[in-house]
Amino acid sequence: MILRVVCCLLLAAGAALSEPVTGPFEVRKVAVGGIERSFRLLLPLPGPGAESAPVVLFLHGAGERGTDNAAQLRHFPEKMGQPEWRAKYRCFLIAPQCAPDKQWVDAPWGDRQSKPMAAEPTDMLQVAMAALEKVRAEHAAAVDPDRVYLTGLSMGGFGAWELAMRHPDWFAAVAPICGGGDEARADRLKALPVWAFHGQDDTVVWPERSERLVAAINRAGGLAKLSLLPGVGHNSWSPAYDPMSGLLDWMFRQKRAAARP
Repeated sequence: MILRVVCCLLLAAGAALSEPVTGPFEVRKVAVGGIERSFRLLLPLPGPGAESAPVVLFLHGAGERGTDNAAQLRHFPEKMGQPEWRAKYRCFLIAPQCAPDKQWVDAPWGDRQSKPMAAEPTDMLQVAMAALEKVRAEHAAAVDPDRVYLTGLSMGGFGAWELAMRHPDWFAAVAPICGGGDEARADRLKALPVWAFHGQDDTVVWPERSERLVAAINRAGGLAKLSLLPGVGHNSWSPAYDPMSGLLDWMFRQKRAAARP
C-alpha cells in the first residue's frame, strides 16, 4: 500500500513538472499560406521612461512539437517567464510551435554531414519568421530593432542556424544549442555574433556539427565561438541557458553591426 501511494505521488509530481508554465505568455496568431497558427508571446516588464526592449525568437526542440500552443514553453521560455528573469532580461519573447509531423528544417538530425540548405524555408520556419515580423510591426514603438536575438535547441538549433543564414541582417546575435546546418553557407554569418553550445557526449546530434560550423564561420573571417561541454549528452540547453554560463548576458549586450559604435 505504501509503495502504491509513493508511486502515485511520484507520477503526479512528474506530471506536474512536465506541465509547461503558460501564465505570463499571451496567445497570438499569425497566418501563413492561408493557415492560421498560434504562438506565444511574453511581453517585457515596464522599463524606465520610454526605453525600448529587445526581441528574442526561440525555436523549440522535437519533443515540444504539437498543437497545444503550450509545450514549446518548456526549458528556455518557462525560465524567462519567471519574475526575476523577466526583470533581468527584459524583452519580447516569441515562442512559435512546430506541428507534430513537421520540422523547422528538413534535415536528418543524426547525420554527421551537413546537407545543402533548401531554396525556400519550410512552412514551419515561415511561421516563426511571420511571428517575428508581426510582433515587430505591432510593437514597433516599443521594440529595439537593433537588438533582435535568435536561439533554439536541438531541432530548434537547426532552425536557428538556418534562419540566421537566410537573414543574418535581421539579428544582433544567434545562439544555436546542439544543432547543425549547411556548412557551405557558414560565411553568411561572418559578421554576426554567434555563440553555439553542444554536449561533448551528444549522440543525438553529433557535436562535430557545431564544431565544423563554428570553424567555417571563423575561416571566413567571423568571430563565432563554441562551448563544447564535457560529460554532457544531448541536454546541453540546461547548462547553456543557465545564467552561470554567461550566454544570456552576452546575448543581451549585442547590437546589430550597423548600430554598433
